[in-house]
Amino acid sequence: MDQPLDGRGSLRGCWSYSTLQAWLPILSWLPKYKIRYLKMDLLAGLTVGLTTVPQALAYAEVAGLPVQFGLYSAFMGGFIYTLLGTSKDVTLGPTAIMSLLCFSVVGGQPHRAILLSLLCGIIQAAMALLRLGFLLDFISYPVIKGFTCAAAVTIGFGQVKNILGIRGVPQHFFLEVYYTFYKIPEARVGDVVLGLVCLSLLIIFMCMKSPPASANTSTFSSFARKLVWAVATMRNALVVIAATLVAYSWDAYGYHVFTITGHTSQGLPPFRPPPTSDTTPNGTVVSFGEIVEGFGGGLAVIPLMGLLESIAIAKAFASQNNYRINANQELLAIGVTNIMGSFVSAYPVTGSFGRTAVNSQTGVCTPAGGIVTSVIVLLSLAFLMPAFYYIPKASLAAVIICAVAPMVDYRVVAKIWRIHKLDLLPFLLTFLLSFWEVQYGIIGGVAISGALLLHSTARPKIKVSDHGVVVMEVSSGLSFPAVEHLSHIMHSQALQVLPPRSVVLDWHHVSTIDYTVISELRDLLRQFELRKVTLTFAGVQNSVLKVLLAADLQGFRYTDSVDEALQMESVDLLSD
Repeated sequence: MDQPLDGRGSLRGCWSYSTLQAWLPILSWLPKYKIRYLKMDLLAGLTVGLTTVPQALAYAEVAGLPVQFGLYSAFMGGFIYTLLGTSKDVTLGPTAIMSLLCFSVVGGQPHRAILLSLLCGIIQAAMALLRLGFLLDFISYPVIKGFTCAAAVTIGFGQVKNILGIRGVPQHFFLEVYYTFYKIPEARVGDVVLGLVCLSLLIIFMCMKSPPASANTSTFSSFARKLVWAVATMRNALVVIAATLVAYSWDAYGYHVFTITGHTSQGLPPFRPPPTSDTTPNGTVVSFGEIVEGFGGGLAVIPLMGLLESIAIAKAFASQNNYRINANQELLAIGVTNIMGSFVSAYPVTGSFGRTAVNSQTGVCTPAGGIVTSVIVLLSLAFLMPAFYYIPKASLAAVIICAVAPMVDYRVVAKIWRIHKLDLLPFLLTFLLSFWEVQYGIIGGVAISGALLLHSTARPKIKVSDHGVVVMEVSSGLSFPAVEHLSHIMHSQALQVLPPRSVVLDWHHVSTIDYTVISELRDLLRQFELRKVTLTFAGVQNSVLKVLLAADLQGFRYTDSVDEALQMESVDLLSD
């Protein structure tokens, strides 16, 4: 029985004879495309499209941009990923985290957001071409969790003002908290009631959601479960549509009780090069160099976080659905999406976990489902923009709050505490700094994680035991930062005691050494010889032994095991 194409499995087989297929994974699955896949891809694309439209509008609010920019950012990914992506499930588009990062860097200025998309795409594509995906490995799990938890709190609380219908609230988190509570007396009853009703409905729909019925259930039960699943999956679109109809009805009767989105640009965005300069409200022209300088560390943080988020999602669903992805090809797909997106006024995008989950659960068979999603977004831009005028901001706020709430994983603190308490340091630092400036949180977390990693490299565990001679077991590889630590223990445990003692170095865990280590060993061997005691290496791996022998160390001797070294030391003592 034929299986749905996984977008990567067949590619692996033809890697050796077609470089073109390696760069364009669509050539692997398109020739084998079956009509029955079309039905599933159409259904998945339609379902994801109905989820994407309201989320894109809402996430544009998070980015501080007019709502149409959310839709501008939501359609290019479907086309590009169909050509370049290696996962059948992943959907690219605006997300809560990328929207927050974009706002923190460009402050809601559309021209700069578009330019940021271009620069992020260039960086991401360059990383793919240079095979630099390994850099993502230096962002540890505690840093990611600390950032996502803080981002969820920041984004969620940032929408409380829209639920309350209050205005004039600063965007900085701490000021936002203060002024939100300060202005509660100014809350509009219509927005509060509508926002709470939308939140309640979304929560109810989320609780109702379960996977579609299996084939062995009864017809009626199967239909009912599919209907409930469909309603729950399209909950965002249904709630926003219902709220819009309510707002329109009240407005038609002359009652302006809701804060609505207001005027939006109609039609498809023009295809044009992204702006390389900007003009301030007072007419001052800001050059390309000044804009890039203003991006600061965000120009490094946003591309990395975009890649990290998307590749993590792709790997998760590839594992769940039994296929493999190519990480560097995923980098290229995201990079090209952001580059091309900048030509249609998009801001930076990445993979969306929620929409990818919907795509997978609906039974998508190939990346072609993304084309259907993109067409839905384009149709919305072409024909539905006038209707978006009446979308209440409270309904979009409810969509955002429900989308980010699951990201607050408070249980992770207990897990980190049980497994490795020191990892709480980068988690807490990232979490707290992210409330000040998002990019500072990530940079600070990565810095402290790097410091902990360097400390473990510079201070490897060395187990010291006494077997008549001192036996030192080094628990990991040795490189130049660890040399001083090893030398200190050697001197304190053997060379500076009276009388000096011989040492057996158990190196069966050591797989790499460098020139600095060799230089220090040469000095240590000389110190042992001056004190008329011995230094014996035991269990040395072949790769390390070749380096030691090539260094031609005077007085160097080694054995295959610690026991053999101890026997050698016993013979030496008897001969003395």
